[in-house]
Amino acid sequence: MLSTLRADFRIIFERDPAARNWLEVLFCYPGLQALLFHRLAHWLHCIGIPFFPRLISHIARFLTGIEIHPGATIGYGVFIDHGMGVVIGETAIVGDYALIYQGVTLGGTGKQSGKRHPTLGENVVVGAGAKVLGNLQIGNNVRIGAGSVVLRDVPSNCTVVGVPGRIIYRSGVRVAPLEHNNLPDSEAEVIRVLVDRIEVLEEQIQALQQLGSSTKTPVFAGNLAAKEDDSPQDTPRCHLRDKAIQEFLDGAGI
Repeated sequence: MLSTLRADFRIIFERDPAARNWLEVLFCYPGLQALLFHRLAHWLHCIGIPFFPRLISHIARFLTGIEIHPGATIGYGVFIDHGMGVVIGETAIVGDYALIYQGVTLGGTGKQSGKRHPTLGENVVVGAGAKVLGNLQIGNNVRIGAGSVVLRDVPSNCTVVGVPGRIIYRSGVRVAPLEHNNLPDSEAEVIRVLVDRIEVLEEQIQALQQLGSSTKTPVFAGNLAAKEDDSPQDTPRCHLRDKAIQEFLDGAGI
């Protein structure tokens, strides 16, 4: 217990450049205070003490704005930054060295019994306002972008962004936990693909209109298909665009 509390204390200095001295961290960091309350409440919960674990959790919620159910399992060296509005459910498991920002919910999706909250692996970063809902498995070194809503399992070493959350693989790329500006924008990528596709179709329509006006023959759908077949340079590009759009609609692998 004491070594875990020391890890909770030290990790703040490693991940928060605003942490300047131990007195400030001890009295002015609600994330650390909420974890201190939770460690005690969780211990009482595990030994079967009724009522008091929930009371301690409620007091911690009133003082810090962070609600952690006594039944939740919180790992070693976890840092809840700012923390206002964080909710961690009863059967949630948070792995070692996780970084959780304000407004995060690790919640359930219904009234089912048993394991109904997510399990986070080690070194997971959950951005501000993100929601991870249900009995999900979030792998190690996963980064969940701010405002994302995760409804399916996420393998290790991935970044998740969007609503619903979509996986963007970043194999072999190490990113510092605080570099949230490096998160990709899958929605913007798909919009760019659609704009490019519209431009290609407009060019084809203009070419067919000019051809039709010069020959004074009607342009049928069959002519359009034949025209596309006669443009081998555009076909691979269209296939790539269709693949990107389909991956976006399918959740990019989720």
